[in-house]
Amino acid sequence: MNLSFYIVDVFTERKYAGNQLAVFLEAGVLSDEQMQKIAREINFAESTFITKLEPKISAAEIRIFTPEHEMKFAGHPIIGTSWVLMNKIFENQSEKIALSVPIGEIPVHQSGDLVWLQAAQPEFLDTFSAEDFLTFSNLSSADFDDAFPIQEVTTGSAFVIVPVKNKKVLENLILDKNKMDEWLHANCKTNHRALYFYCLEETELISRMLCIENNQLIEDAATGSASTCLQAFLLKYYSPEIQIINHQGDFINRSSQIYFDGKLTENHFDIKIGGKTQFIAKGEWEV
Repeated sequence: MNLSFYIVDVFTERKYAGNQLAVFLEAGVLSDEQMQKIAREINFAESTFITKLEPKISAAEIRIFTPEHEMKFAGHPIIGTSWVLMNKIFENQSEKIALSVPIGEIPVHQSGDLVWLQAAQPEFLDTFSAEDFLTFSNLSSADFDDAFPIQEVTTGSAFVIVPVKNKKVLENLILDKNKMDEWLHANCKTNHRALYFYCLEETELISRMLCIENNQLIEDAATGSASTCLQAFLLKYYSPEIQIINHQGDFINRSSQIYFDGKLTENHFDIKIGGKTQFIAKGEWEV
């Protein structure tokens, strides 16, 4: 049995940057174990599997896997898969599609060369002391931006949002994997445990996402799900309206640009993230 697949780079202005994604078509015949093995074999941050396709109504159901586990929601796989559907699969070239993931339907639309998704309402979880991070990083107390809290936020996948003073702090960041892992397991409320460091420096937004998978400390080039959490965080604590580009991946040579367009009105969060996608390859995968 062969499956068609696409490879794209997501959240980037050019090829060979941003976050890589493999998109597998006609994957409803695969077992959970097969999807996980394929995702582990291709070894991108995430791979998506289109399990149901309804071209007449521009809708699809997908599942998202990292090399280690399935994700309920993830931004760059949704953006990249939607781009493939709208530009390579659906013949009607619809500007809007309905993409269903385990947490529900995600509204997606394309405007020019940007694909946008609208995130679910955020949940703000525990806040933490900067002192906690001194135990597993090279950060000092002076490195944190104390105008904002440190807080775990989720819109489907949870991230601990960590504000720091400037780009230099981000660039020089060092984490102790084992101590970080202990802290994440002791403090995070969900099974998805990750840190999202960011700084706002002269209106430029720069970020780094780090987590532990397969007992390795991993940095992601562009994290859409974390960006929806960060956007919610900034709407709550920084400004009730925000239009800005989140720059991620600069420190691992995978420069990424994640567009923010959000608004907070009477406790309702209108969270949209967008990005450009670059087509890399198409092929056949023998199962």
